[in-house]
Amino acid sequence: MSEAVIAVALVWVAAAGTAVVLTRDPLRQAFVAGFFGLGLAFLYLSMQAGDVALSQIVVGAIALPLIVLLSLAKVRKGRE
Repeated sequence: MSEAVIAVALVWVAAAGTAVVLTRDPLRQAFVAGFFGLGLAFLYLSMQAGDVALSQIVVGAIALPLIVLLSLAKVRKGRE
């Protein structure tokens, strides 16, 4: 792909990574981490690594936020 697409993907990953670090609420952080995972998948796809991009979508954009959300629900349920 063109270098412009790779540059856009790198900026997206840098911005999303910074947003994950600066987000204080764990619930919002899970959603922002999902967008970060999608950004990494787009970066991998733009670098012609389709298999790595698919793995990143499953793990970084779906599994990780889901596990964090389920953990938060269990912890908040235990506080009641």
